[in-house]
Amino acid sequence: MTEESTAATRSTFLAVEPQLYVTAIEAACDYYGERLGFTVAFVYGDPPYYAQVYRDGVQLHLRQVDRSPFAADFRASEEDALSATIIVEDAAALAAEFEAAGASFHQPLRTEEWGTKTIIVADPDGNLIAFASSA
Repeated sequence: MTEESTAATRSTFLAVEPQLYVTAIEAACDYYGERLGFTVAFVYGDPPYYAQVYRDGVQLHLRQVDRSPFAADFRASEEDALSATIIVEDAAALAAEFEAAGASFHQPLRTEEWGTKTIIVADPDGNLIAFASSA
C-alpha cells in the first residue's frame, strides 16, 4: 500500500475520553465539579456506577469499582503515574483556581526542564491528572 492510499483510508482521531476508576461515583462527581470546575454530563445506573464529567472540550469518564485498581504500594513506587494529562491554556491561572477551590495537589505549579508549565492534582481515589500549558 502506498503512503497516499494509506492516508486516504485512515480514519481521523477526534478526541480522547479517559476512563478513571473510582470507588464512590457520587463523591467523585462532587470532587470533579466542586474542586476542578467540571460539569456532570450524566450519571448512569441504579445504583449509579458510571458517569461523565466535562469542562470546555474535555470529557472524563468515571467508572465505579469495588476497590482501587492500584496495588497498595503502587503510588509509593510510581509516584507520578498519571491517569490523564489535559492540555490547558494557562496552567498558572488554573493552579490558582484549583487552590482557591481546595483541590488536592500532588505537584504544585512548576516549569519542566523542557519548558512546559504543569500541575498535578489527585482525586479522592488517587487518580493523578496533569494539567499542562506552554511556558
